[in-house]
Amino acid sequence: MDEMEVKVYDTTLRDGTQGEDISFSVEDKLRITQKLDELGVHYIEGGWPGSNPRDVQYFREVEKIPLASAKIVAFGSTCRKGVPPDKDANTRALLEAKTEVITIFGKSWDMHPLTAMDISLVENLELIAKTVIFLKKHVPEVIYDAEHFFDGFKGNKAYALSTIKAAEEAGADCIVLCDTNGGTLPFELAEIIREVRGSITTPLGIHCHNDSDLAVANTIMAVKEGGVVQVQGTINGLGERCGNANLCSIIPSLQLKMGIQCLTDDRLRKLKDTSRFVSELANLTHNKHQPYVGDSAFAHKAGVHVSAIRKSPLTYEHIRPELVGNTQRILISDLSGEGNVLAKAEEFNIKLKKGDSTTKRILASLKELENQGYQFEGAEGSFELLIKKAVGRHKKFFDLLGFRVIVEKRGDGSPAFSEATIMVKVGDQVEHTAAEGNGPVNALDNALRKALEKFYPELTDVKLLDYKVRVLSAQEGTGAITRVLIESWDGQARWGTVGLSENIIEASWQALVDSIDYKLLKEEEEGIR
Repeated sequence: MDEMEVKVYDTTLRDGTQGEDISFSVEDKLRITQKLDELGVHYIEGGWPGSNPRDVQYFREVEKIPLASAKIVAFGSTCRKGVPPDKDANTRALLEAKTEVITIFGKSWDMHPLTAMDISLVENLELIAKTVIFLKKHVPEVIYDAEHFFDGFKGNKAYALSTIKAAEEAGADCIVLCDTNGGTLPFELAEIIREVRGSITTPLGIHCHNDSDLAVANTIMAVKEGGVVQVQGTINGLGERCGNANLCSIIPSLQLKMGIQCLTDDRLRKLKDTSRFVSELANLTHNKHQPYVGDSAFAHKAGVHVSAIRKSPLTYEHIRPELVGNTQRILISDLSGEGNVLAKAEEFNIKLKKGDSTTKRILASLKELENQGYQFEGAEGSFELLIKKAVGRHKKFFDLLGFRVIVEKRGDGSPAFSEATIMVKVGDQVEHTAAEGNGPVNALDNALRKALEKFYPELTDVKLLDYKVRVLSAQEGTGAITRVLIESWDGQARWGTVGLSENIIEASWQALVDSIDYKLLKEEEEGIR
């Protein structure tokens, strides 16, 4: 397998959009196209121009975007029964997309022509051959996707093989074997591809769905055992039902584990950024537990693990996270040992010594606070403040003199109204102000910022990205202890803070104050103010 190269074929913009809750605008698709080109994928399947106006517009607009390396692909089906390719609306739409590569799919499972399409098996072979021959006259590269190939092979081997031979004889440049239902197991897939390899000479590709949670494994097996030279999939595994093969796992597995070139090393380091970008445009929370590119992929919590990776990351990391644009993270919780605290302090440029009284005091405070219900795994901003308070590197930027939050609702049909009034003291000056919000916490946040921004104008850059509430003791009902986690952002960095109280407003206040303290302390330490 040395020096072998595999082409990456991304179908996020077509197959990925068939997933539940996924919808990209034309502008989204164009931005993702540019991101995928920067990543270095070889093919970008933009959509099915014969199926909807949005994809037609996409192909019209993408022509105007200069791409460094990726080839844009139009996708469609073989022509219809009784309609020659040059008269078929779908085939004409493929040519009108003006791409240099076209992918068409045809039926490999004998059940589909006979049951779903109501045509004979011979007619199905003719449709495949006629469409490929016609398209090859007009574009330099035609890829044939053999839909349901593995199910078809298991049901009628001879016929499944005859469908891809028809595509080969018609001049297809690559034949892609599709596990469309996602039910094939890796050992079955390897055996089938080896038989296929003995029957045709056209380069092979692989397209797997994830219904058995094996799409990545099957794709890797296809490359290793079958010499497949094109891998198809989507960013983050987006796709219909359980999704498609996840390129964010396939690419680094092939390149870093098997030595098979997919991307340049510089572009591979853009993998996590690309993964997050697609999640954002899909309006999905990025999967933090996703291998390679998830925030938790190289996060360490247990004290024994942290102690070991501080000596050698290889003890609990299968690759260096920076190779895929990720970072090692040390988590803080009641499972933490001194190693966790020392590692986090080092991140914050704070020198602590193993076994000294300050380190022990911080660790004891951490465990006590977590026992009460605080959680610092998602609130590293609050934990940094905790350490800085312990070593004397914290300061108060304002004093609260008081606040009041009002929630009013007039009648069943009217929305609730929230207003917060606050009084703070900064130095010798007292600021008393009020603000509205779409909820009590939003109103309090707005009022606090309004009161402080005249003293600290840099707070105008801070945005509250996420607000999570968790009730810790459900048995207490509405009087239960509540934990609030807040994620903030200033356009460059993100940080999390936490608050805890039986009163949700008080818990929110604690987290809001920590968020502002964190920002102002960072600015002061970096000499910005």
